[in-house]
Order: sequence, then C-alpha cells, then structure tokens
Amino acid sequence: MKILPLFQTEEQLVKACQKADPKAQRRVYDKYASRMLSVCRRYFNDEYEAEEAMIEGFVKVFEKIAQFKLEGSFEGWIRRIVVNECLMALRAKKQLGWQTSYDDVLEEPTPQLPETSLEAADLMRLIESLPIGYRTVFNLYAIEGYSHEEIARTLQITESTSKSQLHRARALLQRMIVEADTRQSINY
Repeated sequence: MKILPLFQTEEQLVKACQKADPKAQRRVYDKYASRMLSVCRRYFNDEYEAEEAMIEGFVKVFEKIAQFKLEGSFEGWIRRIVVNECLMALRAKKQLGWQTSYDDVLEEPTPQLPETSLEAADLMRLIESLPIGYRTVFNLYAIEGYSHEEIARTLQITESTSKSQLHRARALLQRMIVEADTRQSINY
C-alpha cells in the first residue's frame, strides 16, 4: 500500500492552515521552523530569546494566515512576520540602543568589505557580535532587503538613523573581518 502525502502542494497546505487544520499547521512549522530560527538568531545572541521570537512569529502566522492570498512566496510572508516579531521583542526589551543620528553621515561612501578567507559561519558570528542596533539595521538592509524607508517605519526611527547605523555597522564589520582574517592567517 502506498501512502500519499496529505498536502501535495503548498496551496493545499495553506488552504488547510486557513481552516485551522492542526496537521497542516504542524507541517508548516516543521517545514519552516529551522529556517526561521536562523533568522531569529541573527537578531538575538541568546538562543532562548531567538526561539521565543520564532515561536511567537509562528503564532502570528497562524493567526494571520487568512490574510495570505496565495500570491508571492509563502516562506517570504512567514519570514516577514518572524522578522517583525523579532523587532517587536527587541523594542519591548528596549535593546536597540540607537546612537544619535548624524545627517552628515548620509553622504559618506559605503565601506567595502575586504576580501577574506573566512567561512560563512565565521562571518555570521561576526555579524552576531555587532551591537544590537547596528546588527538589527544591517540584518534588515543587507540580508532581508528592506529599504531605509521601511527600516525607519518599522523601527520607528528616522531614515538618517537607519543609514548611519548601517554605515557604522559596515565600518565596524570591516574592521572585525580584517582582524579575524589576520588572526586566521597567523594561525596557519
């Protein structure tokens, strides 16, 4: 006897979730939880906080699933909700600690990240070690693809603060990469 998968397409899975089918919800969670936890880890150094934000994000996904109109990427829609949940959790804990915005920073050239022999996991660890405000804006802009206008609206800051935080994050990350690369080449 051959067992057919319960939900053969993503559309069937979403429609079942919209009817609050617990098996469909479990399938969505199992399919996307590890990826969304990785997203949350970029915003939180603490594993527990990352996991808590991811779970709260999935609660919101299932609460708002009726709003998903089967247009665009379902994973992208989930990711957006999870990122917003991370930002709300950071804001609630007042962890963002924004530095004062300087408008003259807006026109400075963007630092170019140096060539490096570091692995992706090493680079992610460096990003995770950035101060929380820098890391949050860097993640939203460089990884999630938000515009400065979207970041400003989402984080309730000015666009110039978003731009200056990104500029500072890149500059600090550049220094950290050079230092880590130098340490790595000395160890070889």
